[in-house]
Amino acid sequence: MPLAHLPATGRPGRPPGRAGRTAGRRPAAALVCALAAVAALAAAPPTPAATDPADEASPVEVSVNAGVGLGTIDKAAFGVNHALWDSHMNDPEVTGLLEEAGVGVMRYPGGSYGDIYHWKDHSAPGGYVAPGTTFDEFMGSVRAAGSQPMIIANYGTGSPEEAADWVRYANVTRGYGAKYWEIGNEIYGNGHYGSGWEADDHPDKSPREYARNVLSYARAMKAVDPTIKIGAVLTTPGDWPDGITGPDDTADWNHTVLSSVAGTIDFAIVHSYPGGATADEALDRTARLPGQLREVRRQIDRYAGERSSKIGIALTEVNSNVQMNSRPNGLFAADTYMTALENGVFNVDWWNVHNGPTKVETVDGDTDFNDFGLLSSGGCVGEVCQPAVNTPFHPYFGIKSLTELGRPGDTMVASSTDSDQVSAHAVHRADGTLSVMLINKDPLSARTADIGYAGYTPTAQAPVVHRYGRGDSDVTRVAATAGGGQVLPPYSITTITVAPHAAAASLGVPGAPKTTAVDNSTATVSWTAPANGEAVRYEVYERLGTNAQLLATSTSTSATLHNLPPGSEHTVNVLARDADGRLSRPSEPLTFATTAPRDSSCLVTYRVDSGWGSGFVATITVSNVGDAPVNGWTLDFTWPSTGQSVQSSWNANVTGSGTRVHVTDNGANAELAPRGGTTATFGFVGANDGANPVPTTFTLNGTVCRTS
Repeated sequence: MPLAHLPATGRPGRPPGRAGRTAGRRPAAALVCALAAVAALAAAPPTPAATDPADEASPVEVSVNAGVGLGTIDKAAFGVNHALWDSHMNDPEVTGLLEEAGVGVMRYPGGSYGDIYHWKDHSAPGGYVAPGTTFDEFMGSVRAAGSQPMIIANYGTGSPEEAADWVRYANVTRGYGAKYWEIGNEIYGNGHYGSGWEADDHPDKSPREYARNVLSYARAMKAVDPTIKIGAVLTTPGDWPDGITGPDDTADWNHTVLSSVAGTIDFAIVHSYPGGATADEALDRTARLPGQLREVRRQIDRYAGERSSKIGIALTEVNSNVQMNSRPNGLFAADTYMTALENGVFNVDWWNVHNGPTKVETVDGDTDFNDFGLLSSGGCVGEVCQPAVNTPFHPYFGIKSLTELGRPGDTMVASSTDSDQVSAHAVHRADGTLSVMLINKDPLSARTADIGYAGYTPTAQAPVVHRYGRGDSDVTRVAATAGGGQVLPPYSITTITVAPHAAAASLGVPGAPKTTAVDNSTATVSWTAPANGEAVRYEVYERLGTNAQLLATSTSTSATLHNLPPGSEHTVNVLARDADGRLSRPSEPLTFATTAPRDSSCLVTYRVDSGWGSGFVATITVSNVGDAPVNGWTLDFTWPSTGQSVQSSWNANVTGSGTRVHVTDNGANAELAPRGGTTATFGFVGANDGANPVPTTFTLNGTVCRTS
């Protein structure tokens, strides 16, 4: 965990608690200061382009493919964090603002406070608890907003019995129907790896002890209400302390925990604070998130097996961690929520609703208070005060913009642009319309978006356009750009919604596909028929960016996919076609990997010996298991992530180009005797910016090897 994140966790005695405490009781002078700040903010001009953005907008090509499904937006998709130090947590104004922003989950009782909070007497020893923040008062706001809770059961200073009693009170006594329960907050921050900010009274602070207790908590809590969902804390791949093996441990946190709890838990929990020198840098780091989340899924697949599809992933804390009230952080919020959801997360929770100012600076003509909150807490830094309590900051409007893109039950579909300054997200809505969100991250230049649709034909009528950009005080409906090609102002979020040209298929969506058999070159997948309509044929498509490749057709609810490369990863959707030739929406995506060949003449063992989040040491052993000797060898493999690279090596000549790695013997280990008579072992120091997945395919002198 980056040290800059520590104050945001609400750790006992840290500034966030005090900021929340003082926000509601500022003296009159501070109120005058706040009003003056509001006036100054209103008067301070932003930094718009000197001319109409449409006059200088450069083009950007946008591709949308409605036939490539990325998943369905869950009811729990859009969430926020509440904290016990926040005396404004349950203000009616707050509840209304969160409801307007489509918030479907509210997390409680607030980051690291979750590991010191005792719900029965509403106490958090060592931390400040604001009045009006009891569990029942919190649940009143949750219900008023039409939301649901995400509750942190106290692992650090609590017990399974205390957690089970909380479930009983919430769901049996009060009938709240609280579904999602996390076992602790960032427990890996308990000092086991050196840094310690999370309360943990267990004498053994290792991941194996946490895993043992997760099982105890799950048994006790599900004995009260078997319908609840239990979440276990994981580290985010590529972020501290991922890859680190602690004292007396045999593996890092994730592998230790998942090897024990994958048969029990219902979801895995990760947090993301990408940081950077500026909010713009953090916005660029959103590109790391797909690889990180894919690696979490790979780890779950490894230990859960067939049960993997029943385990969700929740991103229960996210913020850029820098220039947090700024306009670019508003863009970061929208981009990060959708990127996470498109990559298999069912829930994203912003950290947090109110927090408190820490440092004043100017970003894009606005005063930024470096406050993690979505809404102002009304605090001051010296003589500079925030606007009135509950005034929304830019990230609030970034999240609210998502309500114009999609709602729970809508299907996310593939989209991309040809510019690294413009992000795209697309949703095929349940009412048949299709919305595309375009985020222009360039603070200086407008762009003109030319959108191409595949698998969807929009009408010729003007689209509905919503925007949040400079000069907008809210997410605002604006006119579509005349003549086509929607203008995207600098630093803006623009959502374009089009209607279908023709009636959609009357078919429902096929059920999520599952693999029933996989080998080194084939995979058999099956699915359930749509709940309504009659399908005459099913088509299985592989996702290739925003393009799709037809792999198989079937008149039944299964198909075998042939000629797949060994050790390769594939993501597929199933679509149903009706008698009129119209295609349904795509199913949920399925990602699977083929195996390495079982009868190869070579064997490769890849082992990560140690890691430190951003780097690692690995050893590779090459064996000749064929009948003929090998005299001189080359080994080739490809990194699964663009952020992986080799820095130095020994016992072999290792070179890299992009994601490709080429290895040759060093002369002394050139001869490999047949049938495993001799082996060649070499090692290297690697770097990883983001996740560090294991390579899956190795070729020795052009032959694809078995792996171990």
